Amino acid sequence: MVALTGCGGLDARTGVDDEGKGTSATADVGEARDKLAKLAVKGRAPRTGFERDKFGSPWADVDRNGCDTRNDVLKRDLRDEKFKAGTHDCVVVSGVLQDPYSGKTIAFRRGQDTSSQVQIDHLIPLSDAWQKGAQQWTATKRKEFANDPLNLLAVDGPLNGQKSDSDAATWLPPRRAYRCAYVARQIDVKAKYDLWVTAAEKDAMDRVLDSC
Repeated sequence: MVALTGCGGLDARTGVDDEGKGTSATADVGEARDKLAKLAVKGRAPRTGFERDKFGSPWADVDRNGCDTRNDVLKRDLRDEKFKAGTHDCVVVSGVLQDPYSGKTIAFRRGQDTSSQVQIDHLIPLSDAWQKGAQQWTATKRKEFANDPLNLLAVDGPLNGQKSDSDAATWLPPRRAYRCAYVARQIDVKAKYDLWVTAAEKDAMDRVLDSC
């Protein structure tokens, strides 16, 4: 087994246990390649009809734990987090992110001018999913996808904006040590939801896996 691990103490993927806490997990190249080989390869469908609300209200409390999805992910991915009083440890007001995309350490502080420094990335962007299978889903499945912890990661805000709705063919994390893990997790998400890949996207994923 060839493990897809990052450097600097970052694990290849972040799992989530039954209580929603982050857990360490490793992926291997063979598993990622097997899953990638089984994904359908098709052209990108038109973006026509895509709207954010087709995937439900942003950051819905789909697991009904009393906390919205954004705060669940901040709680999972940040360390030394502190919570707003009276929210039953739901609303994260500060913490420290070891950003997987850049390797930077980012001090998060909730506020109108500071919250955007740390954003929650959909590893498979909603628009990308829409053009690769999600148009045919039910509203319930789209809402599940948009709030699935497997597809969510707290990251550097500006880099998330730079990525926008790109797939692996057009954007990869600048931190090369995380690219294997990033692609492996994208493949996991696409396999879980039976999303397809474009030929260019598959080629890009193959090249990354070749470097692992």
